[in-house]
Amino acid sequence: MSTSAAEHLSPAFPERAAWGTAGKLRAWQAGALERYLSTDPRDFLAVATPGAGKTTFALRLATELLGRGIVKKVTIVAPTEHLKTQWADAAARVGIQIDPRFTNRQVDEASDYDGVALTYQGVASNPDVHRIRTERTPTLVILDEVHHGGDNKSWGEALRTAFDGAARRVCLTGTPFRSDTSPIPFVRYEVDDAGIRRSASDYAYGYAEALADGVVRPVLFMAYGGNMRWRTRAGDEIAARLGTPMTKDAIAGAWRTALDPNGAWIPSVLQAADKRLSEVRRHVPDAGGLVIASNQTAARAYARTLEAITGTKPTVVLSDDAGASSRIEDFAKSSERWMVAVRMVSEGVDVPRLCVGVYATSTSTPLFFAQAVGRFVRARKRGETASVFLPTVPIILEHASRLEEQRDHALDRPQRAGENPEDNMWSEEEGLLAEANREEKASGMLADDGTFEALESQAEFDHVLFDAQQWGMGGDVGSEDEQEYLGLPGLLEPDQMASLLRERQAKQAKAGRTRRTDDDEPVAAHRALAKQRKELNGLVAQYARKSGQPHAVIHNDLRQQCGGPTLDKASSEQVGERIELIRRWFVGRR
Repeated sequence: MSTSAAEHLSPAFPERAAWGTAGKLRAWQAGALERYLSTDPRDFLAVATPGAGKTTFALRLATELLGRGIVKKVTIVAPTEHLKTQWADAAARVGIQIDPRFTNRQVDEASDYDGVALTYQGVASNPDVHRIRTERTPTLVILDEVHHGGDNKSWGEALRTAFDGAARRVCLTGTPFRSDTSPIPFVRYEVDDAGIRRSASDYAYGYAEALADGVVRPVLFMAYGGNMRWRTRAGDEIAARLGTPMTKDAIAGAWRTALDPNGAWIPSVLQAADKRLSEVRRHVPDAGGLVIASNQTAARAYARTLEAITGTKPTVVLSDDAGASSRIEDFAKSSERWMVAVRMVSEGVDVPRLCVGVYATSTSTPLFFAQAVGRFVRARKRGETASVFLPTVPIILEHASRLEEQRDHALDRPQRAGENPEDNMWSEEEGLLAEANREEKASGMLADDGTFEALESQAEFDHVLFDAQQWGMGGDVGSEDEQEYLGLPGLLEPDQMASLLRERQAKQAKAGRTRRTDDDEPVAAHRALAKQRKELNGLVAQYARKSGQPHAVIHNDLRQQCGGPTLDKASSEQVGERIELIRRWFVGRR
């Protein structure tokens, strides 16, 4: 078997191969192709992390099957109209002509074409048209982002009707899991040791493997919290701190308040993200940024904020139409700084120069999050690093910390403790909160029903999440502590980034030990002690997020090592010793 990419097919189009891979198939692509050709299956599921080159693998395989006469036609099914065009352009580079404008009113494509590109929705609207086409001629069906095939039962049934008679089917996805239990057509499920039916891939290439190979970028997650205040549908005013343990309703309210375009949180985060982009562009001159918004109204407002910050209008993509596709393509080819979009760019859209992202959406499913982050991980050369700005929402931070984990789609829901991320999010001392959530459930506060009113928001830099580890000890927006992390070089190897983060955290901890208040006025002893206790509690909360330990356990460890009574009875000197100790823990000196 030749490892040349259909003789002139590069690992990623055009000139987007990671360092060391140009001119030949990547190792995983060659391995997947070899496995397919050696087993000769009718159905094949390839799971590869976003940015790894699934399109290249599928088209290389298509050229093999067409060349051997096993199939005569190719049908490609993609989630969006934009992706149909993207697939057709990629296929043309290897000599396969695909019609992306084929409609259900047609019976056959023109003779100029070797096949067609469709959307899942288009197939579902008239599966019989595609069944007739597929059965008439030996056809290879490529199902891109195949997890969409289970979006609802009718879609799954339509795909089976349309393509059950296909000669060959290749399923592709970077996220083989779903938030529901709808089975994905043409995917094999196997029972694991726990009796759970899970999707079984024929070849898998995860983010951790791709990261080790230099095929994708490592990701810095910049988490921002802050104080929020809002009015509920019942007319109650609530104040809460984003990122602290609270009920689902309170988390939803604080989250929605943070994303409110009229508040101070989102402009502060956009300002920070733009500073980060400026730093990255020092090393990657064409680096671009993407803001993913919840809806069109928010997207337009965020665009106006970015224009005020940068002095230039960002590209705005509001819907999946022909105009949107051209705007995405124009942005991909340009060196413009920012694009603002809603859901349509969460997957499949190929803009390799995206290096900085802002997750300004209320969507919290692991599938959407993984696909959204996938827009920023496409590596072009060694050392490129992606930066994604997040609100300190527990479920979002959980998704970020599990980025390197490989998960499969489960048809059965395990009922074991800890299976739900929210079950173990906040340790033992938050058990009462969890109980309240189980009884009352979330009330859907993120739904726009006109009864919610965001009153006030304030952003604070919380921490950096890198390689599933937390770095940094927080800081005010615009502070030296925040700037230390926003100014991290945009071109570093993962081990260099980890080392630099370690140095920055140590520097911050040291500065915290020597920092003095600017207020020269004498302070009453009880106020000074209260301030110390507040500082210690804040450090304990940060360390709890970093270590996963309950607050009470951390307080007890500090007390055991430093001596003295419980915090409520400890003296100023004793509290100070505990503050010194936990700061040393942050830099690995435990």
